[in-house]
Amino acid sequence: MIDKTRIIKVRKNPDGDITDVMLTDGNVYAIEDAITLAKDGKIEGVNVGKAKNGREYLRSNADGKKDNNLDNLQLL
Repeated sequence: MIDKTRIIKVRKNPDGDITDVMLTDGNVYAIEDAITLAKDGKIEGVNVGKAKNGREYLRSNADGKKDNNLDNLQLL
């Protein structure tokens, strides 16, 4: 069984969109791959949302803390 991991760092494009994430195991994944991992239940603390245009994106689970929101994580 694979243990769940968390996102600890993010990489953003010039528009501020998250393009890559680093997990606690040190691996870096493109956002599309991270979305797949999250859908498979392999990343803790996030869920997959869908924008009005149909594009999927990752978002932090609501817990009342702002410091662990994806947009507030340390940059890669």
